Amino acid sequence: AEKTEVLSDDLLQIERRMELVRVVSHNTHKKMVSCLQGHIGAEAEKRHSVPRLYTGNGQKKLPLTALSQAMVEGGNQLGEDSLIGKMMEVCGEAENRLATELMQHELQMEKEVLDPLSQLAEVEIPNILKQRKQLAKLVLDYDSARARWLQATKSIISGTNTQALTAKADLLKEEVDEAMNKVELCKDQLAADMYSFFSKEGDYAHYFVTLLEAQADYHRKSLTVLESVLPTIQAQQDSWMEKPAFGTGLDDHLKRSGREIALPIEACVMMLLETGMKEE
Repeated sequence: AEKTEVLSDDLLQIERRMELVRVVSHNTHKKMVSCLQGHIGAEAEKRHSVPRLYTGNGQKKLPLTALSQAMVEGGNQLGEDSLIGKMMEVCGEAENRLATELMQHELQMEKEVLDPLSQLAEVEIPNILKQRKQLAKLVLDYDSARARWLQATKSIISGTNTQALTAKADLLKEEVDEAMNKVELCKDQLAADMYSFFSKEGDYAHYFVTLLEAQADYHRKSLTVLESVLPTIQAQQDSWMEKPAFGTGLDDHLKRSGREIALPIEACVMMLLETGMKEE
């Protein structure tokens, strides 16, 4: 283990913070990826396309895309004469639009949140930590050279061949100076990188603002899709003429049939008037 500590207290504090940020960012990235419905890293057309459910490389489409495809196909099978068929067709088109919004949202998430988090946790911080290990190695080399030089200087005092020992000590001193220069160069670069990391904490924190903004925008667009299709599907439901007369509200039946008296009631009364007025 290195004996000489060359980093200042503030750099040591940044080092501890940096490792914690790396772990937290890595875990957050991992959980965020598990929330995605599409295949991370896939292009847009490989996540969402109709009518194909799977791409050539076996990547599965968004579940909403598969749902929209099933609904559209089911609606076509039932045909225009079926209310269920018409409803499935309209719903299928709506789900397809929702899938498009989701696909665009996840692509934005990857580009503006996931990729930067991954870069921070897997590249930027590990590179700095790798440089920190290199500094520790250089410090060990320096301590070793310094120990040999100190031992050589002690030998000069107790030794007999002073000239040879002095020459050896001088060589070792040059080795110590060279080792110290390497330590200083590495330390300066490491300090610059660590202070740079510390100064960018605001930028790193903004990833999570971007996350919530993107989610809010996605939900607003999805709501717009749903609100645009609901009047259409409700109108189709209301205009369907083959609704049953029995088992529904009287007001709905009268409104749909354009009558003031329900047909079954009128038919019963007419039958009574024709055949039952003399019956007890």
